[in-house]
Amino acid sequence: MSIVCEICGKKSIKAAKISFSHKQHVHRQLPNLHTVKANINGVVKRVRACSSCIRAGKVKKAI
Repeated sequence: MSIVCEICGKKSIKAAKISFSHKQHVHRQLPNLHTVKANINGVVKRVRACSSCIRAGKVKKAI
């Protein structure tokens, strides 16, 4: 399963940890994804959405 928000398309990015001696260690920063039951066109589906989409109201949660 891919690590991508199904609403906005947010995905992982590359970032560098920099030590005191300025050696760089490249790692991935992952989006904060949650599995949510959402109402999409009147159909209840499980969707992987990031927390910023949920807070912004882009995802309508199913009851």
